[in-house]
Amino acid sequence: MRLVEVATQHGACVIPFGGGTNVTEALRIPLSEERLVIAVDMRQMNRILWVDPVNRMACIEAGATGRHLMEELAKFGFTMGHEPDSLEFSTLGGWIATNASGMKKNRYGNIEDLVLDMQVVTPQGIVERPRQAPRESVGVNPRQYMFGSEGNFGIVTTAVVKLFPLPEVQRYGSVIFPDLETGLSFLYALQQSGAVPASVRVMDNTQFHFGQALKPAKHGLAAKVKSELEKAVVTKLKGFDPYKLAVATLVFEGSREEVAFQEKTVYRIASEHGGMKGGGANGERGYQLTFGIAYIRDLTFEHWAIAESFETSVPWSRAMDLYERVQRRVEKEHAALGLPGKVFFTGRFTQVYQTGVVIYFYLGFYARGVSDPVGAYAALEHAAREEILAAGGSLSHHHGVGKIRRDFLPEVYSEAALTLNRKVKAAIDPDNVFGASNCGINGPVALTPDEEAH
Repeated sequence: MRLVEVATQHGACVIPFGGGTNVTEALRIPLSEERLVIAVDMRQMNRILWVDPVNRMACIEAGATGRHLMEELAKFGFTMGHEPDSLEFSTLGGWIATNASGMKKNRYGNIEDLVLDMQVVTPQGIVERPRQAPRESVGVNPRQYMFGSEGNFGIVTTAVVKLFPLPEVQRYGSVIFPDLETGLSFLYALQQSGAVPASVRVMDNTQFHFGQALKPAKHGLAAKVKSELEKAVVTKLKGFDPYKLAVATLVFEGSREEVAFQEKTVYRIASEHGGMKGGGANGERGYQLTFGIAYIRDLTFEHWAIAESFETSVPWSRAMDLYERVQRRVEKEHAALGLPGKVFFTGRFTQVYQTGVVIYFYLGFYARGVSDPVGAYAALEHAAREEILAAGGSLSHHHGVGKIRRDFLPEVYSEAALTLNRKVKAAIDPDNVFGASNCGINGPVALTPDEEAH
């Protein structure tokens, strides 16, 4: 609190910093910012303050990273169950600030389901509660302003979260489908069944081949024969086109009875949709690959490739159309920009809901000889986001708005809603001490001289 008081007295700007994993330009400072900027690195505030094993709650400092949280809670026999792709580096406070979701959301819930309470330092003082309850009806709870706040209102310092016992059983699995549309139909039927595993994701053909290219090389005659037999079963016996097939990766967690029921139901529904089992090893490899994508992306930078991810959620009835429209749009924009080679585009269906599904995209291109590759990527992603909204998708499912999506806010909120958010900002932080200016909270902001000129 003292830091915020001093910043207010001396006219400084405060920017909270968690793991630095956001992909929305949330940490870029507006060009007009002339004050001293204080970056508050939260990562040393990483302790578990207390664990209540009876009521299954814990109070944790907001700078704790996901990997650290998992390891420490496991010592008590618990897990929080929140596993975003950025698990290794992202923080509890960052999850709250971006209204995050994890790969095992189906079992454990999204961040807003997991956080019971929090302490937040704001220019108006410390927002906190003396106790937690399972659920309350106590008017508008100030903590709600912090979910998705992206550093605009204050600094989350601690949070009380739900805990779950470590699963008795964890098993991986995979299913191969003839094409992506069939995989989506499987997901829809599975969601209706009530037997959705902790994680189920259907990868498109490009992502499948990408994963295959990263598999360790086969050594020894037996391994090579086994690999060829597997290919023959898929392509000859089942008749799947290797350039159309899609793959679902599965993670089952829970009691032995739960997992047995889920496995039986999942594989029955998969069979009804023409799918065939792909094995647990492939499922585990596909799940773990997600954590390595960021490292692979950084490596590709050294080879003149630029790529990043973006996501959306969409009603079931519009999901396949949205995927195809976005693919066509980025191919068209790639050609219009005169970029070399072919655009790299891939997607997967991830978290499922009763009303729809999340689609997570990767987009990239070969950038050698491109004068402004970052600007070209921004133009491609902006076009993709236009198409997402036109096809009925959300502005974001879990990455947030930051600054790269701020131009789209008038399409997803009425002017009255935008005004309300700005007035909340003015009431909580009239001096704009927390000047990240994310989510359009301070209106249009320029990040480059070109934007300022316009």
